[in-house]
Amino acid sequence: MITGTGITKTYRQRGDVLGAREVRALRGVDFAVPKGGAVSFIGESGCGKTTLGRIVAGLETYDSGEVVIDGTPMSGLRHKQRQRYFRKIQLIHQDPYSALNPNRTIHQTLQAPLALRARQTGRPASWMDERAEELLTLVGIDPGYALGRYPHQLSGGMRQRVVIARALTVDPEMLVADESVSMIDVSMRLSILGLLKDLRERLGVSVLFITHDIATARYIGDDSELYVLYRGQVVERGDTETIISGPVHPYTQALLSAIPVLHGLERPGPERVVPTEALNARQSEAGCLFASRCPFRVDRCEAETPHLMQAGSAGHEHACFRPQRRSVIPEEAVA
Repeated sequence: MITGTGITKTYRQRGDVLGAREVRALRGVDFAVPKGGAVSFIGESGCGKTTLGRIVAGLETYDSGEVVIDGTPMSGLRHKQRQRYFRKIQLIHQDPYSALNPNRTIHQTLQAPLALRARQTGRPASWMDERAEELLTLVGIDPGYALGRYPHQLSGGMRQRVVIARALTVDPEMLVADESVSMIDVSMRLSILGLLKDLRERLGVSVLFITHDIATARYIGDDSELYVLYRGQVVERGDTETIISGPVHPYTQALLSAIPVLHGLERPGPERVVPTEALNARQSEAGCLFASRCPFRVDRCEAETPHLMQAGSAGHEHACFRPQRRSVIPEEAVA
């Protein structure tokens, strides 16, 4: 199990036209990913979800707070000691076109991490070839077709499956999928989401899914949890189906309102929630971070900072002084 408590991260930028400034990517984020479980982080670009994913995968440091893996706090360990724990967590990159070395065949791509595993475990060289074929079959690729080919000879969907297969070479306990379907053909996205769900069920691997699309998060698992991030703060969290069917925070409702609805499905009932202005990283830090864009704000929202509170059902929390309990899109649109 992997947990995070009070995770903060601030970037300091230089050379800005208005001078150096700080960007608070994460503001005291708490999360928990159980063994074999699925958790999704959603939000628009710049909300901090990718930073959080890189922290979970051990590719980024955090300023304060604590990440605990299998009961062991990471902050008290040296770099080499942490590597042993973070090796259990593998990142699936967003871009399958740049994630693979164009000068290596798929066979060579998989052999590099498998060779290390073979040396560590004393397995013969023949095991590497057998394991490579097994992994490609596991992710839905014919080994006879793919092993001798280069990445440019494969489709975007097949490349992403190879990236997933490479992540599985170290037998990870968790996969961090950062916008893993955003850069492949629309017709292939559902199959990749289905693959991640299948791997979770067959291998017992946990999945941390990062996306800007709230509708895709539900495909990872029926019992998954959803965290909604806004400017580095969790503004709503709970069971995925509960949040999709009854979002409480206005920002979550705005994300759901942005889901395209096919002609013929739209009906008069749901009310669309649209922010009053575009996201601006230089907006006020006082009060609710969403206040300047919220159509339901009151004076209190601009003066006080809301913290997560119970939303009604067990495990459903929100950070809003004026929770709006409403459906924002037809049920058929996310079915």
